[in-house]
Amino acid sequence: MFSIIQLHVLIIAMLTSVACVLPGIFLVLRGIALMSDAISHAILLGIVVMFLFVQDLQSPLLIIGATFAGILTVVCTELLIQTRRLKKDAAIGLVFPLFFSVGVILISQFARNVHLDVDMVLLGEIIFAPFNRLIIAGVDCGPYAIWTMGVILFINALLFYLFYKELALVTFDYNLARVLGFSPGFIYYGLMVMTSITAVGAFDVVGSIVVVALMITPPATAYLLTNRLSSMVCVSVVISIFSATSGYWLAYIADVSIAGSIATMTGVFFMMALLGAPEKGIVASLIFGKKRRVLLAGDVLCAYLAYNELMSVDYVIRDLGWSHRFAKTIIDYAYSKGWLMQENTTLKLTSAGRAYALEVDNRLSLGNTP
Repeated sequence: MFSIIQLHVLIIAMLTSVACVLPGIFLVLRGIALMSDAISHAILLGIVVMFLFVQDLQSPLLIIGATFAGILTVVCTELLIQTRRLKKDAAIGLVFPLFFSVGVILISQFARNVHLDVDMVLLGEIIFAPFNRLIIAGVDCGPYAIWTMGVILFINALLFYLFYKELALVTFDYNLARVLGFSPGFIYYGLMVMTSITAVGAFDVVGSIVVVALMITPPATAYLLTNRLSSMVCVSVVISIFSATSGYWLAYIADVSIAGSIATMTGVFFMMALLGAPEKGIVASLIFGKKRRVLLAGDVLCAYLAYNELMSVDYVIRDLGWSHRFAKTIIDYAYSKGWLMQENTTLKLTSAGRAYALEVDNRLSLGNTP
């Protein structure tokens, strides 16, 4: 029987998934997906340092410390990139392991006796989230995580709505944004703050690894399925909700980690899109690639016969370096288009074939390809 605790877990999972997706969309489009990994790990240092001062895991100051650590990660990364001695991925890979490792050392040395350990940091445990209640004036207002992720989702959605055009412009045309008077740096750091706060809120619920999966995988999946930003947003949100729901039920049936199952389902949906996306999928690429080879080879055959009339089939195959099987496919294709006729063992262009060969020649002379 579906209990109220299970309902709360499912709601928390969906709120967390959608909240992570919104900043993740622009991280993917800007080619800085690894930054989500950096921030989600580096915030551990801010949490630990602030805990050592306040000695209270429920203190809101931990969120401030974690957000500051995330922003500091971005700043340090950008400073390394500006030296022009390191590429972006290398700079990210240098900064966040340093921050994360220092946080792990501080936990092992000074926070052994509190509910703050490396396994919880990496994987989280969403099943315990409903038991952490928000109590106001003695009134139980429900799980703390629902309110936390609900507020973060609302803020993310509001910022996304208010600055959608600016984010899109800076993402797709940085120079035009500067010419129009926008501040790309301000928008970039605003996105990083948005990412940091989201990572901090989701950190205690699902852990740093799943935060990365939720921020990056649904947008990456949507990127394979659509070419429009508005559609990508909608598809990303839908995939994140399906990932949270299916991941929860997978964990329930298999009796495994809920957070891990959610991350697994994001990967499953991505693999499905990678294989079956109508334009960018592997299957479509193979089919389109084969079709394109036939089209190009048909152009080559027409252009070749326009300058080499009455060539035997064997000579054409040998001269063009084609296999007999591939040549048969191309000749049959040219026959179906009405470009070829055969006299005994020789190939000859029809009038339609000569007209098409002239079109191919003009297209090639203009530097255009089909």
